[in-house]
Amino acid sequence: MEPDTHAKVHIVRRFEPLAVLAVASEAFPVIKTGGLADVIGSLPKALLSQGVGARTLVPAYPAVLANCPNREIVGQMSVLGEEVTLWAGHCNELELLLADCPALFDRLGGPYLDDRGRNFIDNWRRFALLSATAARVAAEGVDGWRPDVVHLHDWQAGLTAAYMRAAGIDIPIVLTIHNLAFQGQFPASIFPALGLPDHFFHMNALEYYGDISFLKAGIRMSDAVTTVSPTYAREILTEEQGMGMAGVLQSRRSVLSGIVNGIDEDIWNPLTDSHIAANYDLESLEARQANREAVERVYGLTPGDGAILSVISRLTWQKGIDLLAPVLPGIIDRGARLIVIGEGDPSIVYGLAEQTRKYSGRVVVHLGFSEESAHLLHAGSDIVIQPSRFEPCGLTQLYALRYGAIPIVARTGGLAETVIDANEAAITAGVATGFQFRPGSVEDLYNAIDRALTTFENARSWRRLQTQAMRTDFGWGRSAERYARLYRQLIRDHAGSMPGHA
Repeated sequence: MEPDTHAKVHIVRRFEPLAVLAVASEAFPVIKTGGLADVIGSLPKALLSQGVGARTLVPAYPAVLANCPNREIVGQMSVLGEEVTLWAGHCNELELLLADCPALFDRLGGPYLDDRGRNFIDNWRRFALLSATAARVAAEGVDGWRPDVVHLHDWQAGLTAAYMRAAGIDIPIVLTIHNLAFQGQFPASIFPALGLPDHFFHMNALEYYGDISFLKAGIRMSDAVTTVSPTYAREILTEEQGMGMAGVLQSRRSVLSGIVNGIDEDIWNPLTDSHIAANYDLESLEARQANREAVERVYGLTPGDGAILSVISRLTWQKGIDLLAPVLPGIIDRGARLIVIGEGDPSIVYGLAEQTRKYSGRVVVHLGFSEESAHLLHAGSDIVIQPSRFEPCGLTQLYALRYGAIPIVARTGGLAETVIDANEAAITAGVATGFQFRPGSVEDLYNAIDRALTTFENARSWRRLQTQAMRTDFGWGRSAERYARLYRQLIRDHAGSMPGHA
């Protein structure tokens, strides 16, 4: 029988199963303070399509134990003089390992700050214990499971690489830097308590300007270093944005790369989102109006047809929140309204609070954060502003694009990569998705807002911009594939370097 040359050929990609141990200080939905948790919570699900199964080790804070009731004890160990119970559990498709050490993690407050908003004075010990526990899991496995690759996230997990090297654990290590500004820097006096070899207190290991840096340990001792966008990977090699680590990163330049973050498109989906007033998609965009009205009602905005602008952010200098006050008169004069939600620097919060008194009903500042409020604001705002001075990747602009809220972003890091400025060429080509401005410039921020409001006033142009934004693909597909390729390459490299390998 002759073959049917017109038959469709289905190519099935096959992967060798690969096990990854991810180590992080937070993971959505069990504990979250920012975008790191969203990444840790969504990347493992995306990796499954690449033949990668990940288990994520996080501290067993009280909130984690409360949010992960489906768990069982899989180990007991002594780590750095503390007794640790290891739990295995699952939540929202996330396979978790929980390092339970009540002496260090059973406290009032959050993962890093006490109930008065101050850093726990023993954070160095808390995250050294997390890292040392991770190294034990890498070496001994859990319930017959053992990782092929260990993936560390930010400084809180960085010391894992040092413990693995000290123990001679020959498993590839990847470190992802989510924000270089946070480096886990502590006095040299803690070094003896870390239980590491004396020679690790060295400029090519942990030593950092006479102190110790957990992040530097990860950078120096991991097989690969990634960050959360290619642009940020280039920026952190410069003195301007290297945060004192530029030289260290330059020394690892050959293994440094940027892989842009994605979002969980099941959780962030305006058609199915249970946190918003009305569901919608591109075919029913008019239903978005109900969410605008809900935002006005919930936040006490004066009702009107003018644009609703929102800022959903930590209220800090890095996030450029201090740039907002000077542009407020221009926003109000155009009939627009502004909502700012978050918490952070008291001086910035106070300055914004002054504006709410001056522009009652037109400017609202809401201190605090909740998942519900973030979802509603993305669904009901017309414009989302991210004025960051630097931004490794950013997720807020990706959520905004998904929900048809047009982002205004500083031209830096992942913001520059994920939002296409609505300049004349991009508009003509039909690819514009938002507005960019020069980081740190009040004048350029105002010009970007002015361009956005002018476009908003033309309903047809605005609808076209929303359509282009909502059609953008910022799921994890391409990035998960890049991570899986990196893992497999590191495994091949390790196999090739083993003694006796042919």
